[in-house]
Amino acid sequence: MGLLEQRADTSSICPSDAARAAYEGDDDGWRDLMEPARRAAWRLVAAGEVEVTRSGQPVKETEARGPIRIRRARR
Repeated sequence: MGLLEQRADTSSICPSDAARAAYEGDDDGWRDLMEPARRAAWRLVAAGEVEVTRSGQPVKETEARGPIRIRRARR
């Protein structure tokens, strides 16, 4: 949520942005955090905080394939 709060209300982030922010090393170890970052996004979806999108359209977890983005929930 902190990454989204640093951006415009209409902006989104990639799960890799969250993984990189959480990783404390200088190598590519952030890649190991990609799946935990995606799981965290789905927990935030369940809490009504964010939407996960593909090509700008909200998707359900069962429909999410390929690149996804995370944005604040549109209310």
